[in-house]
Amino acid sequence: MPLLSITWFLFSLLSLAVWVATGYFLWSYFEGETVRTLDGALVREREEWRLWTALMLLAWSLFGRFLVTPLVAKPDCRERDFKRRAGRMIEGEQGPIYVEERGKSNARVLVLSHGQGLDSTLWTELADELAKRFRVISWDLPGLGRSKRASGFAPTGAARGLRSVLRATKAKDAVLVGHSFGGMTVQEFAQLDPQLFRDAVSGIVLLNTTYTNPVRTTLGSGFFSAIQKPVLEPSSHLTIWLQPIAWANLWQSYLSGCAHLANRIQFGKDVTRSLLEQTTLVATRNPPASIEKRNLGMYHWSGLRDGVIDKPTLIIAGGRDIIIKREASEEIARRLPNACLEVIERANHMGPFEQVEAYGAAIATFAATIDNPQTAPAPVG
Repeated sequence: MPLLSITWFLFSLLSLAVWVATGYFLWSYFEGETVRTLDGALVREREEWRLWTALMLLAWSLFGRFLVTPLVAKPDCRERDFKRRAGRMIEGEQGPIYVEERGKSNARVLVLSHGQGLDSTLWTELADELAKRFRVISWDLPGLGRSKRASGFAPTGAARGLRSVLRATKAKDAVLVGHSFGGMTVQEFAQLDPQLFRDAVSGIVLLNTTYTNPVRTTLGSGFFSAIQKPVLEPSSHLTIWLQPIAWANLWQSYLSGCAHLANRIQFGKDVTRSLLEQTTLVATRNPPASIEKRNLGMYHWSGLRDGVIDKPTLIIAGGRDIIIKREASEEIARRLPNACLEVIERANHMGPFEQVEAYGAAIATFAATIDNPQTAPAPVG
C-alpha cells in the first residue's frame, strides 16, 4: 500500500540516521581534539558528552522498541494470542502454501485471506472465535509467512493460491473473507475462475479493501498517483535488487522502534502493544522483495470488472481508514448487486484485528444468515 510503504521508508531512514549519528559521535569522541598544554606538550582531549550521546543512540538503535511501543499503544487488558495452530503445507499452483484449519468439519466454511506484508497469525484470535460455529481455513499468501516460494505476486497470482486452497481443502458452500490485499485476491479469484467461484462459494466478505489500484483509493491519492511511475515503482525495483540491504535496514528499524512508529498509522485508538508488536514483527519478517513485487502487481491490477460477482457480499469499511479510504468500500457496494455495507467508525485499516469483536460479530451474522433473505443484512440501495 503506497501510504504505508512511504511511511516505512521514511522511518527506516530515521533509524539509519540514528546509526550514522552513533558512528559520528563515537568517532568524534575517540578522535578528540589535539591541544598544546602550558609546558608545550601536545595532548588529546576527549569530550565525555560525545561518548554518552553515542551510547544513548546505540541503546535506542538496539532497544528502542521497548520504549516506543508503550508510548504509542495501549497496554493489553488481556493476553493476546498470535501463536500458530496445527497446519499443513499444500501444493499450490506456484509453490507450497501453508494452511490451517479449525472448527466444525460439517459447518459452513470460512476462508480467511490476509493483507499485504502480513501472514495468517494475525487471524488467530478471530479465527478461533469463528471456529466455535464454522469450519475456518486460514492461509499464508504466496511469498509470505510460511508460504515462502512463489512465482506470482500480483492479485492474479494470489488468486491462484486461493484456488489451490479451495481445491486442497475440498471447501464447498464457502464464504471467502479477505482483508485489504486479501479482499483484492477474492475479487480477482471470482474473475480468474468463474466456474469454481459459482460452484464452491456462497458469499464473500470484503474487509477494508479496494476495487482498483490502491494508489487511487488511499489518503493523498492525487499525490501518490503522480509519483507512482517516477518514484514508487523504481523504489520497489530497487528494493527487490537490494533485498539483503533493505532487509537488514528493516530489522534495524524494528529494533529501534521506528518500524513500530511507521506501522502505527494504520491502527486506530484501540491498538494494544502486543498487536502493534506482532504486526510489525510479521511485516519485518517477510522478505522485502516479496512485498515490493506484490506492490508492483497492485499498481497494475486491472481491478474488479462489473458483472463478475453476484454472490451475497458483506463489505466492512473502517470509518477512520487512511490506507484504503471508506469510499473504496462504498464504490464496491454500489457495483455489486447483492452487497451490504457496514462501516465501523472507530476502525482504521487494521480494524479486523484491533476491533475483533465487532468484525467477528458482523462476519458470523452474515455467514449464518446468508441463505435466509429474511434475516440477512439488507443490500445497499
